[in-house]
Amino acid sequence: MIKQIAWNTFKSTGNINTLLELLEVDKTLEKIDKTDEMQILGNAQRSNESATLNLANSNKNRKIKL
Repeated sequence: MIKQIAWNTFKSTGNINTLLELLEVDKTLEKIDKTDEMQILGNAQRSNESATLNLANSNKNRKIKL
């Protein structure tokens, strides 16, 4: 969407600097989105590892009665 705004602004004003600045904003937003995705995946993985560890610990603490 920002790329389209940048292009339309350039077409109407002819100002290349505005186009380049808006394209930089677009790149920055894409990097932020990728970083957010990586953090979400990392948090999910840590949560899964924690759940696995908790399950392993609870199994150690159980005494099986026959």
